Amino acid sequence: MPVSPELGAATTALSDEPVLPETSARCDVRRVRDGQETQDQDLIIEETPVALVFNGVSHAVMLASPGDVEDFAVGFSLSEGILDNASDIYDLEVRSECAGIVVSLTIASQRFAALKERRRNLAGRTGCGLCGVESLEALALHHGGRVCVSPAPEISGEAIENGLRQLPRWQPLRQLTGASHGAAWCDWQGNIQLLREDVGRHNALDKLVGAMARQKMPDRHGFALISSRASYEMVQKTVRAGIPALVAVSAPTALAVRMARASGLALIGFARPGQRVVYSPLSEPGQPS
Repeated sequence: MPVSPELGAATTALSDEPVLPETSARCDVRRVRDGQETQDQDLIIEETPVALVFNGVSHAVMLASPGDVEDFAVGFSLSEGILDNASDIYDLEVRSECAGIVVSLTIASQRFAALKERRRNLAGRTGCGLCGVESLEALALHHGGRVCVSPAPEISGEAIENGLRQLPRWQPLRQLTGASHGAAWCDWQGNIQLLREDVGRHNALDKLVGAMARQKMPDRHGFALISSRASYEMVQKTVRAGIPALVAVSAPTALAVRMARASGLALIGFARPGQRVVYSPLSEPGQPS
């Protein structure tokens, strides 16, 4: 994992690839332990503004870790319902600027027209404050896209523990900084196939969804394992991606549970060695094949 030489530094390299900030930085600190103070250095995680531009129109600026930004852009576009498929992207360009990173996507005209209509409909709305949604009933449907997933087989405790055991060694940024979230794709035996990290839990999941789409990985033959809580947005992104099961090391929210049950998503929280809480479904749909 590359480390910038000092806080706020960026890499310099002669290549055709975009020059992006490093994912972590060194910072001088005073460390206090048992009443003793020492001068030291610490590794801290970077977060960088990432602007997403669709067909020349700026849509959103997100704070994210400056790695795997292509995966992030693709995953965000899919999980937010801007695109139906990764094939809707005709071109993707990343460039680094003084203020952050700009990701420009050229997308199908039909999807861009839908995005413009969505932005127009959101303008001036009042309601629950969540992306212009005016009722709880609309939460599962807003922004379009998939609202149900195929039933998942029952995930065994052994599979979950297997994924949890593997999680630390797949998170180098967390080992360096202690500040990143991870979103992993596991097969039904709990073997991690892919993982993405980010300072934000939503961003980590978006990066995973984007990486899976770009690598054309099957999204129905395993489960997502996240190092955070399972909020409504995390459930919604998982459902939109077509992933049948979400396992979180922390708690879900009540709204997340309601949406998981309505969408057919298998949702497990408080995943720990030897224990887990199954929130959805409440009956066993079957065994892994």
